[in-house]
Amino acid sequence: MSVLPASSREWHLVARPHGWPVPSDFALRETPVAEPAEGHVLVRNLHFSVDPYMRGRMNDVKSYMPPFVLDRPMDGGAVGEVVASRAEGFAVGDHVLHGLGWREYAEVPARQAAKVDPALAPLSAYLGVLGMTGLTAYAGLFEVASFKEGDAVFVSGAAGAVGSQVGQMARLKGASRVIGSAGSDEKVKFLVEELGFDAAFNYRNGPVEEQLRAAAPDGIDVYFDNVGGEHLEAAISLLNVHGRATICGMIAQYNVTEPTPGPRNMAMLIGKRLRLQGVLVSDHYDLRPRFVEEVGGWLASGELKHRETFVEGIENGVDAFLGMLRGENTGKMIVSLTR
Repeated sequence: MSVLPASSREWHLVARPHGWPVPSDFALRETPVAEPAEGHVLVRNLHFSVDPYMRGRMNDVKSYMPPFVLDRPMDGGAVGEVVASRAEGFAVGDHVLHGLGWREYAEVPARQAAKVDPALAPLSAYLGVLGMTGLTAYAGLFEVASFKEGDAVFVSGAAGAVGSQVGQMARLKGASRVIGSAGSDEKVKFLVEELGFDAAFNYRNGPVEEQLRAAAPDGIDVYFDNVGGEHLEAAISLLNVHGRATICGMIAQYNVTEPTPGPRNMAMLIGKRLRLQGVLVSDHYDLRPRFVEEVGGWLASGELKHRETFVEGIENGVDAFLGMLRGENTGKMIVSLTR
């Protein structure tokens, strides 16, 4: 066993946010570090993920994931190095993916840790393009939206972690047109010039429907929704007959304090025979082997690009989370503890 530190820092939720979270809703606290229990490993986290779904877990409401407990460490995806092990099959120095992020050191039950190979891809990639984010994009596009070659695809929040992968996967599988929306002119440029989108627009520059109509003169067949609100209403208007929409996220309403109205054009679902379906990555873990093989190949060949935005230091974890909610990241937002 290596010499262990006396303590570790971890982020606790100390108040439930009303509307936008504020720094005082969180506290960075110190906790003692001990040898792991039997069947557990102690992991020094190197990177952890901050994701939009975590905002919902800060509310005390029943959902598909339990809410964060006040005055307890938050959790989420993380990758790190095993520094002590009392579990068969795990040795000091192994790198693992697990679910106890938001802290410097984590005692992880071995059954909840998966070994990852830093030689195949950078460790941070297992939190994004090769992890939950990438699998969400893959399952949401190919299984939920039933994408087929020749479809015209529109992705909202297209410069984010999921959206940037969806657009590229559609292009690689033969989409007739890939359109993205993003929140800055810089991100629009990134989508078209670096990721190969056919068209993109800044949704802050004017009504979404007008900009989408100009970008998709022949309509769209698939809509991948990360935003909701005005974007969803615009997409319903532009979807062709038998169009499909994957509802992945609705970041536009995560921090509102009043109920938001739904799209005003839902009657179009009838005449167009549209299908709108939600996606949760946990329903699609059976796709993981195929996903890793196909996406790993695209990464190795350079056909699929992935951008990460790193924030250094655990003390900046909440700032990274709030920045992600404001759209300050391009690609996956990751908190790095490597220094």
